[in-house]
Amino acid sequence: MTFNHPFRIKGIERQLPAGAYEVVTDEEMIEGLSFPCFRRVATMIMVPGAPPHHHSTEMLSISSVDLADAQQADAVASH
Repeated sequence: MTFNHPFRIKGIERQLPAGAYEVVTDEEMIEGLSFPCFRRVATMIMVPGAPPHHHSTEMLSISSVDLADAQQADAVASH
């Protein structure tokens, strides 16, 4: 996922720089149905480490709704 502007995601205490980010979703199969169906149980984003650890990468758990809100804000800022 790419952000064109610095952005914030609720639950992450710092502003993140513009750039490409890896987003990982964890899903589990809902048992007992006659067709395969999955439920999202976690969303994580890989971000640069907070200073002074900016050379490291952190995997932070976020809400998929908060991620969508950050994407929307980035799209609005681009217009």
